[in-house]
Amino acid sequence: SSEPPYKLGFPCVCGENAPYIWINVGRDSWEFFDLLLNKAQVVCTPGAGFGRCGEGHVRISAFNSRENVVAALDRIAAALK
Repeated sequence: SSEPPYKLGFPCVCGENAPYIWINVGRDSWEFFDLLLNKAQVVCTPGAGFGRCGEGHVRISAFNSRENVVAALDRIAAALK
C-alpha cells in the first residue's frame, strides 16, 4: 500500500523512490534532532547543516527494511506524545 502507516502531523517532502525525507518540524532543527536521538533513539540530520534554508527541517532516511522504518516511526510517535 502507498498509504503511509503514520500521520505525525509534519509536512514532508520526498521524491518517489528517494530514500530521504525532508520533514518541516517547525522548530530548531538541532533541538528536534536531540529530541529524536534522546527520546526515540532515532538519528536524523538537522536541516541547519544544509544551510539557512534547511533550518526548521530535518532529513531522515527511510533507506532500511520496512520493519525497521515502522519500528523507528513507533518510537518517534511515542517520543512526540
